[in-house]
Amino acid sequence: MKEFLNKRELIETITPVIENTAMRYGLIPLEILLERENNRQFLRIFIYSPDHNVSHLDCENMSRGLGDMLDELIPFKYFLEVSSPGLDRKFKSEKEYIIFKGHDVIIKLKNSVDGISPKTFEAKLLDYNEAFGIKIEYENQEFVIPMEKIHSTKLNDKIEINKNKGEQDD
Repeated sequence: MKEFLNKRELIETITPVIENTAMRYGLIPLEILLERENNRQFLRIFIYSPDHNVSHLDCENMSRGLGDMLDELIPFKYFLEVSSPGLDRKFKSEKEYIIFKGHDVIIKLKNSVDGISPKTFEAKLLDYNEAFGIKIEYENQEFVIPMEKIHSTKLNDKIEINKNKGEQDD
């Protein structure tokens, strides 16, 4: 292994390990960040489960499952944080548009779109296409919005959270 990897190369190196570990637990890593704070390096992994709310047990399983493997790949001291992205988090990758297809979202536009008057609105995310953007259902009509017209997208925060769902019973 190289003595020094830049941040991008390091993320590319560890991503397959993180994805494989997440898959073993039925999870999907949405975002992997390597950040420096207060002279410490933090590796932050935000995970999602398609069939239950992410629990403390999910985060713990990921942390334990990754620990030794990441220690071999990361050539410096770091702090590992595994968590749910939370409902208020804006989508940060195309991957999220694919994962959350069929969910209700809140979209904030940069530029107007024909047929949609408010700049911020709730809609159902129907599809994502790299070339054309997203397809949504808004007020019982389907619209295609190019990605360059979207300022931000996030899950609709009216989703009910069951904190115990996904955790094992004793």
